[in-house]
Amino acid sequence: MLEFKIDAERCVLCDACVEDCPVRIIERTDGLPFIRPEREAHCLRCQHCLAVCPEAALSILGRVPEASLERGPNHLPRMEQLERLVRGRRSVRRYRDENVDPALIDSLIATAAHAPSGVNAQGLVFHVMDDRQQMEQFRRRALADLADALAADRVPLQFAYLHAAVPAYEKHGVDILMRGAPHFLIVAAPEANPCPHEDIIIALTTFELLAQNAGLGTVWCGMLKMLLETLPDLKAELGLTEGYVYYPMLFGHPAVHYPRTVQRDESVVIQRCAITQHD
Repeated sequence: MLEFKIDAERCVLCDACVEDCPVRIIERTDGLPFIRPEREAHCLRCQHCLAVCPEAALSILGRVPEASLERGPNHLPRMEQLERLVRGRRSVRRYRDENVDPALIDSLIATAAHAPSGVNAQGLVFHVMDDRQQMEQFRRRALADLADALAADRVPLQFAYLHAAVPAYEKHGVDILMRGAPHFLIVAAPEANPCPHEDIIIALTTFELLAQNAGLGTVWCGMLKMLLETLPDLKAELGLTEGYVYYPMLFGHPAVHYPRTVQRDESVVIQRCAITQHD
């Protein structure tokens, strides 16, 4: 049941919800907006109708408008601030040996979960290592298992980068797998989703910008993905089950500060599109 409800005292019959519904299941004739029971199964659960109602007259899925955050010009960051955040984003590979506040981690993930997904499929699972001591145990276990896999020639050829990880750590104390990060976030999406890979990338990109805005460092970690694909038992212990695709990101308090942005405008390629009209 969608629990689609209209507050008759607030509704001004503006039809904003009718016009904005992506699947066009909200109707209005002479009275209040409604959804026919036989059409409820077509709902994407996107909550556009809840968000678009100018009078806060609409509730759906048990969500009431009073529980939503207000969204207006005075509530949003300035364009200059967003530009500075995006241009100043850096891949961080040096971290302080301290935990990020778990409440902050939960808040960042909960907000990142609002990122768009194909056909609003959602269904993402956020696997997080939120304690640096657990992360250290994971690091040591991963390196030991990787050493065994290398000795047994079980590392796929396409993951040749992994060959340097064990000697780098044993001889020089350098962690090229997880960069000494205290935490990781692995976002997984069901393979059955319409666009699972894209859903993951969008969610991690959203998390990255939120995290860097909160003063944290992040880095996309293909090495960790290679490691987990090489070590299926370790992958399973993290709860990464069959039928899901995934990608990892490292994060934590950075041990490096970048006081300025880089300059890439000259490499931007903008191609304006046009279609030729036929007579």
